[in-house]
Order: sequence, then structure tokens, then C-alpha cells
Amino acid sequence: MACNRQSEHKDHPGHKAFLDAPPIEPLRLGGNENVADLVDHCFSHSGFNGRKLAEGARLYARMLEADATVALTVAGAMTPIGIGGVISSLIERGFIDFIIATGANLYHDLHLAYAFPMVQGSASVDDNVLADEGVARIYDVYIGEEDTLMATDNKVLELIQGFDLTRPFSTARLHHHMGKKLWEKSPHPEKSMVAMAAKYDVPIYTSSPGDSSIGMNLIIPHLFDKPVMLNPVLDVIETAAIVRDADANGVVEIGGGSPKNFYLQTQPTLHQILMDRSKGGHDYFLQLTTDAPHWGGLSGATPGEARSWGKLKDAFINNVVVYSCASITFPLIAQYVLVRSRPRRHRRLFTRLDAMTEGLRKAANESRKQDG
Repeated sequence: MACNRQSEHKDHPGHKAFLDAPPIEPLRLGGNENVADLVDHCFSHSGFNGRKLAEGARLYARMLEADATVALTVAGAMTPIGIGGVISSLIERGFIDFIIATGANLYHDLHLAYAFPMVQGSASVDDNVLADEGVARIYDVYIGEEDTLMATDNKVLELIQGFDLTRPFSTARLHHHMGKKLWEKSPHPEKSMVAMAAKYDVPIYTSSPGDSSIGMNLIIPHLFDKPVMLNPVLDVIETAAIVRDADANGVVEIGGGSPKNFYLQTQPTLHQILMDRSKGGHDYFLQLTTDAPHWGGLSGATPGEARSWGKLKDAFINNVVVYSCASITFPLIAQYVLVRSRPRRHRRLFTRLDAMTEGLRKAANESRKQDG
């Protein structure tokens, strides 16, 4: 019977069709010294997450070619390992239109603008010794307590000076102000992605603003001056307005966490909450993650699961998840588009937030009248 099954499989009408595909050959590194060539001519002819990386790089390039409004979401400790420099390069080329990041990534980004100590360390160290020496650790990165963390706390309070904290504001408004001040007050603003985003009017949102040292420092004016009117609902409104205004929407997700779903929820916000039928899910989705779907989470689900929530336009098309460490994959994919894709116009979405938000409000009001 086993022989019969093999025979039936061999004679299956689709047998040859399955094998009519690019063959696996020994990968040749020679002649592919350029990272983009390595992706196109080595990774793309491989398998597993090597090929997924190539698919992800090409998907990002397609987003840019389609002139999609591209969001970047950033979870994990990315700026403490220097990834902010990669993000800044993408901002300069017009490859990122707005950002949703954890507050910690923005806070640690500030160290670089002021040249406060944040150095390569070791993961094999006694944390008790580090604590006694006044050094904090993020895996294998060392950060000074007084000369970095506390010094940055003082700079946060300095950077928010001149910003009206007493009127309701979104996190993007605060971060833009801080970024502008970095160009005036810090010795190395070019090393800060917060400063670079402000320079090109790229809004930066934080989905959980209280969960970082920037949010922690806001308690000083709140307790000793006047109440700080940071309003996360405005972040929900503004990000939904940006997505609604776009002809096409795409995202590059570094990790998952709160930033991932905060971006994806813009689509249900439109069609589920505001009854706005102008969109039907995001058009392009690229995630770089080490999480796995079988634990039931993956920080807002796989692309296939996100489709049933109306977050993505299709469960399979233009969706790539690369299961590998973003400290490896993101610089490779970024370098690919920097080499292969032409610079784009800067959308400067921050300058249009009021207009886009008003457009959203008017459309939602019309929908309410029609449903009423």
C-alpha cells in the first residue's frame, strides 16, 4: 500500500507544477558585496527567514514605489543600540512619514544628542556590581545613572519649556517641540531621530506615554505648576486622520507591542467606530519580530488574523513577517531600500495634522447624520 500511495503521489496532475520553481543552489557571496545585491541574489534564492528577509525588503520597496504613506512602529530597545541612525537615514530620504514608538526609545534617543554615556557593555555581568557603581544595563549596553539618566531627565524638563502643557495636546505635538529644541540646545542634534523627525515634520506618537521616562518627567510640571493636559485620545484621532487622508497605507513594524496595534487599530477606528467606509484595511504590512503566533498573541496577531479585524486589506497579499531579531534585519532591509529606491518627497504630515483631523471630524459627522 505504501508503494501505491507513492505511485499515486507521483502521478498527481500537479506534481510537476509544484517543482516548476527557482531551484535551490549553493549561495555565492562573491559579486554580492553590496547589501542590496546580497538580498536580491543571495537571500532571495535561499529559504526560511533568509528568503523572508528578501521578501520583506522588496515589500518595503513596493510600498515606496506605490507612494504609500509609510508608518514605522518601534518596540524593544532599538535606540540604545544605535538604530535611531538607521531611522534618521530613512526619514531623510522620505521613506518614513510618521512614527509610533515606545517612549523609552525616544528617551534613550536623547542621550545621543547630548553625548551622554551609553556604551557597549556585557550581558555576562553581576547587576549588583553595576548598581553599586551607578550603571544601568539594557542587556549588553551600559548607561550611566547620574551622568546619563538623571542628566537626560534635566534635559527633558529643559526641552519642554515654551510648550503649552495646559491645553490638550497629543504626544506628536510634544515630541515635535522637543525635536525642534534639540536643534537649538543640544550639541549633536543630527544624532537624534527625534530631532531629525522634527526637521522633516514627521510626527512621532507614543501609544503609552506614561510608560517611559519622558512621561515620568511630566509629573514635575503637573505636580508643581499646572496640570499637564496630555490627551492620548488625540493620538487616536490624529493617527486615524493620517491613515484616512492617505491614498495607500503601509507599515514597517519593528517588534510588536503597543506601537504595533496602535497603528493597526486606525482602520477599525475608521470603519467600526466612525462608520467611515473610505478605507478597508492597510495595504502593506511588514513586521520584524522574534515572537511566535502559537502562544496566542504576537502583539496584535499575524497578518492573517489581523484581516478578520479589518486591520489589513488582505490576509496574504503584501504582508510579510520576518521571524528574526530586528537588530539584524532592520538595518539590512533599510539599506536595501536606500540603495534600490528613489528618494521621495517629504509629506511633512505634522504641518497638516489640523487639516486632516478636521477632515476626519466632518466625514464622521456626515456618517452620524446618515446613520441617524
